[in-house]
Amino acid sequence: MTSAESPTPRTVVPIGSSLLIAEAFDQAQVTGLRHSVTSCAHSAGLDGQRLDDFVLAVNELITNAVRHGGGRGWLRLWRRGDAVVCEVADHGRGISARRLDDRSRPAPETAGGWGLWLARELSDTMEVETGAAGTTVRISTATATIGRTAG
Repeated sequence: MTSAESPTPRTVVPIGSSLLIAEAFDQAQVTGLRHSVTSCAHSAGLDGQRLDDFVLAVNELITNAVRHGGGRGWLRLWRRGDAVVCEVADHGRGISARRLDDRSRPAPETAGGWGLWLARELSDTMEVETGAAGTTVRISTATATIGRTAG
């Protein structure tokens, strides 16, 4: 592989999961992909505010991939048990440890820096793998709220 070629995505969907979307994207596909995520996440059991929050979180991750990850990315969406999981990967320079460790809310007048914070706040879980070869962010939201605590 030459340095001009992008490496293949680094993670795979676990066995036993129901893959809903696996798609590469760039700026031109952001709106259509957001609509596909909405439709698939709803079909997988998310609705109401939980659906809206999840789609907004995914949109922030897609937008970050386009803005900071080389102009394009890779999205996977699947259902795992009673949760919907979305993974967005890019081939940008990575995110600094300082930035990842900062979980404080950005100042209201801040023009940028809201994406990861919103994704973390609007989903039940968020995991980030980052380095010089790119960043992968995985979020999940439970489809059922029984037994779930507010957090």
